[in-house]
Amino acid sequence: MKRPSNIASKIARGLRGYAQNVRAFSRNASLYLISTVISSAAFGVFRLLFNFYVLSLGYDQALVGNLVTTSSLTALIAAIPMGYLADVLGRKVSLIGGGVLTILAIAGMLIFPSPLVFILMNILMGLGQSISGVTMGPFLMENSGEKERTYLFSFSSGLSMAASSVGNWVGGLLPTWLAGLAGGAATSSAAYRLSLTAVVVIASLSVIPLFMLGMRKGKVSERSLFAPFTYFKDHPALLGKLVLPMLITSIGAGLIMPFMNIFFRQVHGQSDSAIGTLFAFGSLAMGIGLLIAPPLAERYGKIQLVVITQALSIPFLVLLGFAPAYWLSASAYYIRVALMNMSSPVYQTFVMEKVEPSARATVASLVSMANSFGWAFSPTISGEIQVRFGFGPAFILTIILYALSITMYWGFFWRRSKKPR
Repeated sequence: MKRPSNIASKIARGLRGYAQNVRAFSRNASLYLISTVISSAAFGVFRLLFNFYVLSLGYDQALVGNLVTTSSLTALIAAIPMGYLADVLGRKVSLIGGGVLTILAIAGMLIFPSPLVFILMNILMGLGQSISGVTMGPFLMENSGEKERTYLFSFSSGLSMAASSVGNWVGGLLPTWLAGLAGGAATSSAAYRLSLTAVVVIASLSVIPLFMLGMRKGKVSERSLFAPFTYFKDHPALLGKLVLPMLITSIGAGLIMPFMNIFFRQVHGQSDSAIGTLFAFGSLAMGIGLLIAPPLAERYGKIQLVVITQALSIPFLVLLGFAPAYWLSASAYYIRVALMNMSSPVYQTFVMEKVEPSARATVASLVSMANSFGWAFSPTISGEIQVRFGFGPAFILTIILYALSITMYWGFFWRRSKKPR
């Protein structure tokens, strides 16, 4: 039996090693992390309240699903041209542009709250998400060394989740705080609109650190517009294995994740503040999982961590969707989001390391397309299913798709991988 002093010594060494890797982050990486913290807090509020804002205007879940589909479908279609544009403009301009487009989209939906404007602004938001998404992976690769790279990817996601937890918690309380100022009830569209206005203000601050990045403009000749298609033609087996499991996962996630706040309100009868608190602790749990993922990936292997954590999350997904009591469903939600999401940056690093540096932006475009594909179609389907049959069928489909993707990860990579040192 290990002595407590030995265990404490190992923990201390592990923390020192973790801190050493964090201190190795470059100035550009640190500025990016500051921007991520601010924007994640703002969008934690947005993700919690926007669906409620749409419902408060008299619309139903079908429109909510269509809006998620619109932004995700735009991101899917735009991934390849945005990947090319990101190389032309450079990482700095691309990150700034993505943030500005998203902020303008939210502002437009608050100023002109109609279905047509919602759709148009979600197209604009999809463009912003697309260029930010295809830029982030190559940017982090270019601004990190091999030793601290996995830590940077995971630390970025972990900080994002921690900041989002603060946004979720504040978002659950904002409508109540601002209801008097808005001249209505806490669940009125006026209260939600004023709360979301705060999102625009805070998100605008997140762009400031991006202006301080020291980046060089990329050359147009570095990559052609059709590079992703050419690369896919030359490496179909590798890209198929890297992208297909992510595609299946995104289809499953798009069925339920955009509707979790509505699920807890309609199925378990929870208030905005209760749901905000739930999401806050859920994001915090996810952030903790993301922060502990790098040393686990070093010890057991990247793909091993992906398979194990995602497989362990499935029983809790079942409990989340079908538990008879709120406390059981909420507990399962915490564990499920921590397990399912802690491997995301680890797998992203795994993908970037599998391809040569000149192809990373190309593969980032294809990965972004895979992530957007499910969210581009699943929410519309799920919205219609929920209106007619409730949440049960959507959860069942998600469980099946997650199990299929985990099997693919295992078959494509783990079964043939060497044991990590």
